[in-house]
Amino acid sequence: MKVAADNAEIAAEFSGEVRPRIESKLGFRVGGKIIARKVDLGSEVKRGQVLMQLDPQDLGLAQAQAKAGLSAAESSRDLARTELKRYQDLREKNFVGAAVLDAKDGTYKAAQANYEQALAAFKNQSNQAGYATLVADVDGVVTAVDAEAGQVVAAGVPVLRIAQAGEMDVVIGIPEDKVNTIRQIKDIRVRLWANPNEVILAKMRELSPIADPVTRTYTAKLALPADAKDVKLGMTAAVTFATKNPRAMIKLPMTALFQDKNMTSVWIVEGGAVKLVPVQLADSSGADILLASGVAIGQTVVTAGVNLLKPGQKVSVLGVEAVQTAATPSASNKLASGGAGAEVAK
Repeated sequence: MKVAADNAEIAAEFSGEVRPRIESKLGFRVGGKIIARKVDLGSEVKRGQVLMQLDPQDLGLAQAQAKAGLSAAESSRDLARTELKRYQDLREKNFVGAAVLDAKDGTYKAAQANYEQALAAFKNQSNQAGYATLVADVDGVVTAVDAEAGQVVAAGVPVLRIAQAGEMDVVIGIPEDKVNTIRQIKDIRVRLWANPNEVILAKMRELSPIADPVTRTYTAKLALPADAKDVKLGMTAAVTFATKNPRAMIKLPMTALFQDKNMTSVWIVEGGAVKLVPVQLADSSGADILLASGVAIGQTVVTAGVNLLKPGQKVSVLGVEAVQTAATPSASNKLASGGAGAEVAK
C-alpha cells in the first residue's frame, strides 16, 4: 500500500465491571448475638424492610433498669418540689429562716437535674433496644452477607452490604501513560459482554488521582445512563475511548510490522526491491497502528507476508505493472496484501 497521512481515530479499549453507584456496608449500632437473618444474597429489599435481628433480652433488661431509675428520680423530684413549696409558705409567715429555704430550693433543683438525667438515660436505652433490629434505609439489592445467625457481633461491624437501586457505573483501571489523554476524551462507548452489539454512551464521573497500590492503574468510574436496558450488577463491559487525532499521522495495518532484533520495522519497496526501515510507533487506531516516524508519505509498504522477505529481495506488486521483471518468474511466491499482493523473485 502507498503511505498516506490521515487524521486517524485514536481508540483505547479497557475491560471493566458494572458496579453500583452507591454500595453501603450495614451493621448494628449495638453489639449482641444474631438470632435471625431475613434476607439472602441477591435479595431485593425495600426501604424499612427488616434484614437481621439481635437477641433483645439484654437490651430489654437495660431499658427496664433505666425506666426504674427514671421513676425513682421522678419521685424524688416531686417530693423535693412539695418540700420547697411548704417551706416557702413557712418563710412567708416568718417561721423559718432564709437559709433553710435556700437549702430546700437547692435540694429541689438537684432532684430536677437527676430526673432529667434519668429521662435522657431512659430515652437512650429505648433507642438502644430499637437498634436490635437492622432495617434497610434504601431500596436496593443485597450484594454480600458477612454474618450469620448465632454469631456475636460488635457494634458497627458490617454484617450486610446493599447496593442502592438505580444508578450504576462501569469501573475500569487506566494505565498511567493513558491517564492524561483519556481525561480529555468525551466519546466513551460501553459494550456489555452479554450484548456486544449494543453501544451505551457513558460519561466519566470520577478518575482517581492516586494509582491502585496493587495494579498500579488509576481507577475510573463511568456513569451509565438511567435508561440503559438489561444492565445488571457484575456484568463484564468493554469500554472504548475514541477521539480524532488533531494532527495527520501515517496509519498502517499491524500486519505490516516486522520485529527485527528488538526493533520494530516495516518493509519499503524501492526500485523493485524491499528495504527494511525502523519505525517508531505513536498509538493505535482499532486494528491499525499510527507511526510517529520512519516512513514518508508516498512510499510503498508491504502489508502482508513480511516474515518471508529478505533485505534487497526483488518484488513486484500484484495487480500493478511490475516495477522490474523478476529474475526467475517460475520460482516466485505470492504475498497477499489487503486485496493486492507482492510477487517475490528469488
